[in-house]
Amino acid sequence: MEESGPLVTEMHAYRELFEQFAGHVCAVVMVVGGVVPYIPQYLHIKRTDQHEGFSLYVCLVLIIANTLRIIFWFGHWFETPLLLQSIVMNLTMMAMIHCCVKCRNKTQVLPKKEKIFTDFNYEYFWEWSDFQSYVEFVLTFATFGCMAMYLFLNNKLFVEVVGFAALLTEAMLAAPQFYRNMKAKSTHGMSGKMVCMWLMGDVFKTGYFYVRSSPVQFTTCGCLQVLLDLAVISQCFIYTGKKKDFIN
Repeated sequence: MEESGPLVTEMHAYRELFEQFAGHVCAVVMVVGGVVPYIPQYLHIKRTDQHEGFSLYVCLVLIIANTLRIIFWFGHWFETPLLLQSIVMNLTMMAMIHCCVKCRNKTQVLPKKEKIFTDFNYEYFWEWSDFQSYVEFVLTFATFGCMAMYLFLNNKLFVEVVGFAALLTEAMLAAPQFYRNMKAKSTHGMSGKMVCMWLMGDVFKTGYFYVRSSPVQFTTCGCLQVLLDLAVISQCFIYTGKKKDFIN
């Protein structure tokens, strides 16, 4: 019995050390794991100069969702890894937009009328000709969002609505890609690896939310995101062998 005491204490120490290590690994995965799915798509666009298979509205959804999540953090603090994840994801989406806009301008045969954000023409919203317009939109959206949070910081209902809006928007991430595939009756140009990584990441993320007892909005919207990922993956099988060129 005397020998079991130190042994038990040592086992508890190793267990705590392992739990701390696992926690740090999960935190790192949460921060950078969301970026990984977009690497194959980014490389595909760079290699082929074809961006039509990827919906830029995916970037819009993620930028809005993660910007709202950052704003939500000021009213309702949550874990730092989730905050860092939002910052890293926004930077990644801006890199994806830059790549697509550069590719589109490079492959454009005939000159077209320039479309910029400061025209404030809703008819070509998110279809601007230059990367600067996308930056201006993101900064404008973030500024107004921060101002609203500052004014209503003490309004608990407003803060929670912002948090739910952020997570619900992110949960609809795959919806633009699903619509584009359905409209074209094809998944040509879309990286299958990207979608599979979406699914793996969202399953991990939802489990992380549940284990870490994150606000209920996180877990609920995570489940919805997994279902949409599965819907896009099903299109890869439905439209197999039905490659169809997109007309820009």
